[in-house]
Amino acid sequence: MPVVENPVPRDPADALAAAVALRRLADQLEDAAVEQAMREGWGWPLVAEALGVTRQAVHKKHAKRLIAAGVKLRRRGDDRV
Repeated sequence: MPVVENPVPRDPADALAAAVALRRLADQLEDAAVEQAMREGWGWPLVAEALGVTRQAVHKKHAKRLIAAGVKLRRRGDDRV
């Protein structure tokens, strides 16, 4: 994959606003991907491995939102995907 330099706005306020917007977009993408994976039967360890974090970290970040969304969560040790 070719290396592409990312243009950074000259104005620090614009650069920081862009960083915030990207962070929000990344969080939304992660939320959607985690929800999709869990709806398809993935368990916490598989999701955590894919994200490069611990099972505990991904559970802490996403469990309440997923439960509120009606996603059936798998129990520990039940990872067959």
